[in-house]
Amino acid sequence: MIRLRRLNVVEWPLWREMRLEALREAPYAFGSKLADWAGVRDAEERWRKRLTEVPLNVIAELHNRPAGMVGATFANPQREVELISMWVAPFARGQGVGDCLIGAVIGWAKEQQATKVLLDVMEDNLRATALYNRHGFIDRGPVPNASPADPLERRMARNI
Repeated sequence: MIRLRRLNVVEWPLWREMRLEALREAPYAFGSKLADWAGVRDAEERWRKRLTEVPLNVIAELHNRPAGMVGATFANPQREVELISMWVAPFARGQGVGDCLIGAVIGWAKEQQATKVLLDVMEDNLRATALYNRHGFIDRGPVPNASPADPLERRMARNI
């Protein structure tokens, strides 16, 4: 059974635990690196700020174990929503957790009267791309204004 929980700022330790695990387990999938959030940067104030500044932060639990995470924020003044920080734990992959997390973001975007959901995905992350395609996301090309030194990311979009 998959259960979704929308986190608030006092639950920052759970978000922290999931985010650090995601960066350890799948460093290829994120623009951020573990070093960006670990060591002296691993501070309660910073985690609380992250949960405060990003309006949607969801954890999925599978069989009462934390199994995945996703966030969403407003991408621009046109009220397009951006799906961010998506990760599913290895033990939970292929069991619908990713589908539920994407559904939570799309549902929230509808509540916000958004017109579109955007996301960026690493070009070589074929499993994630297939998941997003199943939910109606279309590849819109390379991420705009990306640095040539950054890994190649693709922008995907889905109309609401």
